[in-house]
Amino acid sequence: MSTSLLPQIDLGNTFGAVFIGAALAAILFGLSNVQAFIYFQTHRDTGMTFFKSAVIALWTLDALHLALIIHCIYYYLVTNYANFDSLAEIVWSGKLQIALNMFTVWVVHSLYAYRIWIVSTGRSRILPVIVSIIVTLSLGVAIVVTVEVYRSRLFTDLVGIEWSTLMYLSVITFIDFVIASSLCYFLATSRTGFSSTDSFITKLMVYTINTGCLTSMCSMVALITCAVMPNNFIYVAVEFLVTKLYVNSFLALMNARYYLQPNPTEHVVISEFRAHRPSLHSSEQKAEGLQASQMNMFKPHHDEESQS
Repeated sequence: MSTSLLPQIDLGNTFGAVFIGAALAAILFGLSNVQAFIYFQTHRDTGMTFFKSAVIALWTLDALHLALIIHCIYYYLVTNYANFDSLAEIVWSGKLQIALNMFTVWVVHSLYAYRIWIVSTGRSRILPVIVSIIVTLSLGVAIVVTVEVYRSRLFTDLVGIEWSTLMYLSVITFIDFVIASSLCYFLATSRTGFSSTDSFITKLMVYTINTGCLTSMCSMVALITCAVMPNNFIYVAVEFLVTKLYVNSFLALMNARYYLQPNPTEHVVISEFRAHRPSLHSSEQKAEGLQASQMNMFKPHHDEESQS
C-alpha cells in the first residue's frame, strides 16, 4: 500500500475499535472465569459429569478465542506497527478466531437444545426436535461463512462477503429467540401449585429471558453495525463480545441455583436445580413427594448432579 493512501485509513474505527473490543472481551473472559469457579465450587462434591465437561470445554474455547484475539492485536499494532501493507491483510489468527467464534456459539446453542430436551421429559418432543434441527442447520451456515472468510486475503474482501455475515448474525439471533421462548414455554407449563416452586419457576423464566436478550442484543448490534458500516471494524469488535456473552449466559444458567437461591434454608432446583427443603412434619413430606413427582420432567436421564 503506497504512502499516498495512508490518510484514507482511519485507525480509530478500524484497529482502534478492535483494540477496545479485545479489552472488553478480556473483561468478559474474567467474568466467565468467576462463573466457572462458582459452578465447580457448588458442585465440588460430585464426580465428573456431562455438564462439568461442558463447562470445561466452553472455558477452553473461550480462552483460546481470547488468545487468538490478543495475537491479532499484537500482530497488527506491535509487530507490524506502521506497516500498512500488513495492516491490509487478514492474519491467520483473525480467520481462525472467526471460525472458533461461530463454533463456540454453536456449542452453546447445542447445550441449550439439550436442556430443552431435558425439561420436555414426559411431554411432546416435537418442539425440542424442531429446536435441535434448527441448531444443527445453523452449523451449515457457520461453515459457509468460514469458507468465505478463508477465501478472503484482504480486509476489503470481507465487504464482498458481507451477505454471509449478515445471514449468520440473523440466524443466531433467531435461534436465541427460539431457545428462550421454548425454555419459557416448558417452565410456564410446569407450575406445580406450590408457591415456593412456582416462585422459583417465575424467577427462572425471567432469568432465561434476560440472559437470552443480552446475547440477542449483542448479535443485533453486530448485525446493524455490519450492515450500516461494513467498511470499518466496529462490527468485528462487537463480534468479539458475542462469544464471551454466549459462554457467560450458559454458565449463568448453570449457576442459577446459586444466583436464585431464595434463602439459606430453602432452594428449589429444576433439572440441574433439585428441590431441597427441611422436613418439619409428615404432611410436608407428602407435599414434597407430590411436588417432586410433578417436577420429574425436569430431571435428565443421566449426568444429573446433586448437591449435598
